[in-house]
Amino acid sequence: MTALAPLERFGRLRGRPGPPVWLPRLPHIHQPPPAAGPPAGREPGVNVVKSKEIRLTATTGRGTGTAGARQVRSEGDVPGVVYGMNQDAVAVSVPWPELRRALSTDAGQNVLISLDVDGDRSLSMVTDLQRHPVRRDVIHVDFLRIDPNTPIAVDIPVVLTGKADAVEQSKGMIDQLMYTVTIKARPDAIPNQVEADISHLEIGTGLTVGELVLPEGVEAAVDPEEVVATGSPTRSTIIMQQEEARAARIAAGEATEEDLAFLAGEEGGGGGDDAGAAPAGGDGD
Repeated sequence: MTALAPLERFGRLRGRPGPPVWLPRLPHIHQPPPAAGPPAGREPGVNVVKSKEIRLTATTGRGTGTAGARQVRSEGDVPGVVYGMNQDAVAVSVPWPELRRALSTDAGQNVLISLDVDGDRSLSMVTDLQRHPVRRDVIHVDFLRIDPNTPIAVDIPVVLTGKADAVEQSKGMIDQLMYTVTIKARPDAIPNQVEADISHLEIGTGLTVGELVLPEGVEAAVDPEEVVATGSPTRSTIIMQQEEARAARIAAGEATEEDLAFLAGEEGGGGGDDAGAAPAGGDGD
């Protein structure tokens, strides 16, 4: 994907086992003038996040440094920091059960959080979630204050839909090259995901970012020519096509030196150039 400076990109919490998540955090976010018009509703091919916000309470006064963070964790809370909107960064702690519930919605880490810090409420998003490298416990969280009327850039999942009959009939496969796409939208218009219809794909054709269906007020923040998915032949299909083409050349009396060498190898039991080729159903099926 292309760079998004000066916009800040957020990751998405997957909620499944894996290596520790270390998401990048920039010192600030530049927000352009608010986009005109209300957020768009549901459109074909788009799963739009609902405008409901998740409320979360954070408290200040925790100790700083390693000792302070350990004390917070021993009490069942997660240490964190709140920053952004030209305000000073504030060290906070949040109850782990409440944070887990907040990040367990369909929006994942893109969820909008109405964060109450000692009675001061602001709209926020999680920009950094750190886990213990062995236990997988969440050990720190960063919240970014955001303007509800100003577009921001986030990553959302790309989900393939439809059935590529032409690819299936050609015994090919769909190769998904892009699993997330960066979009720019107002916070209350961020989709949970974008659905990419692959039903029209054929072998050798692809679906690009510019062909994705996005709701009004949401735009892709990457090159529209980037390929999301392609129709590709499997290895066994390629081998089969090569064998059919070779047989056709031999039958027409137009065999190449390579074809003749292959025939000589077969007659000698060596299998020619494709002796080591995988049988149908190998790699790529």
